[in-house]
Amino acid sequence: MMENPALCMPFGVDIDLIKGAMGDPDRVIVRKASNMIGMYADEAALSRLIEHGDPVHYEVFEKAIPDVEGHLIICISKLYPGKVGEEYYMTKGHYHMVAGTAEIYLGVAGQGFMLMKTSDGKCVAEPIRHGRMVYVPPYWAHRSINTDDVPLVSFCVYPGGAGHNYGDIEKEGFPKRIFNKHGVPVTQ
Repeated sequence: MMENPALCMPFGVDIDLIKGAMGDPDRVIVRKASNMIGMYADEAALSRLIEHGDPVHYEVFEKAIPDVEGHLIICISKLYPGKVGEEYYMTKGHYHMVAGTAEIYLGVAGQGFMLMKTSDGKCVAEPIRHGRMVYVPPYWAHRSINTDDVPLVSFCVYPGGAGHNYGDIEKEGFPKRIFNKHGVPVTQ
């Protein structure tokens, strides 16, 4: 008899809300400045960051859950504070491969925005901070932006099988960005 690939054992996982980490993650994704080429408005400022240490912009901690319909994928996203020129550190952003799937982000620490866009140009910047949940509807691309001096930590949940489509963001970008103007986040 063939084993069901969607079957997994129940489990629990410890989450360190102070450090923004998942206990015993099965996978850690690390994105440095050099992984963010083409994402920021000021490419010269990004090049300088890469040349002077290539700092980590964000990390994602995940558990190995079958990436198929019926399961929920969980992760912790930790976006560090910093700026590229006047633009705040951000995640690459993505649509889901299965466009009709949503995602939930629960703010655990820090503050910033979830910048969301549709393929026809609608764009919304929703605040995210400790204790605030942001719902990303189906068909919306999304990226986190840290406007704080401490890491922006989020707990994320999305349907198994949703996948990530980074390619369209690399081609299209986002119609709006969030910059630090005299110490205040400004959407342009």
